[in-house]
Amino acid sequence: MPKVADVKRGNLVEINGQYMLIQQIDISSPTARGAKTLYRIRFSKLPGGGKYEESFTGDDMLKDAALERRKVSYLYKEGDLYTFMDAEDYSQYMLNGDAIEAQLPYLMDGMEGIMALLVDGNILTIELPSTIVMEIIETVPGMKAASATGRTKPAKFATGLELQVPEYLEAGEKVKINTETGKFLSRA
Repeated sequence: MPKVADVKRGNLVEINGQYMLIQQIDISSPTARGAKTLYRIRFSKLPGGGKYEESFTGDDMLKDAALERRKVSYLYKEGDLYTFMDAEDYSQYMLNGDAIEAQLPYLMDGMEGIMALLVDGNILTIELPSTIVMEIIETVPGMKAASATGRTKPAKFATGLELQVPEYLEAGEKVKINTETGKFLSRA
């Protein structure tokens, strides 16, 4: 069982029988003598998502969960179940859409480089690569002389994702997108 001071972002712990994935850790050190350093941790509940936040001192103990990360690729969607295939042994994992709701706009058929988070052989959730390349399907025509300005316009992608891109981009162009922030990075 690790101390709170030793855990990092991405670790999986068990709190009150619920698996929690550490998303963010904020550390505050009080200036008063004898005061303990506080760790405010934001968790994502697994499976199913949901947020949870709690404060700890550095000496508090957390129950560690045996997390296994495996490379998978996305195969297909059937009903509300999404099927992923292990890159090494070709076993398949099915995951409910509610568990990966935030990642769905970035999920494309045949997508590789996805990490599956498993506990005892059961898939809890997936982690997407930090940047992905997607093709713009639809956007309003831009001005030819707009390349020097910082203006943006909405663009639609095949997965239903909509985000702001620079005005000079056209439909059919491929762009890099940050999956953590959901923002345009550059042309691909």
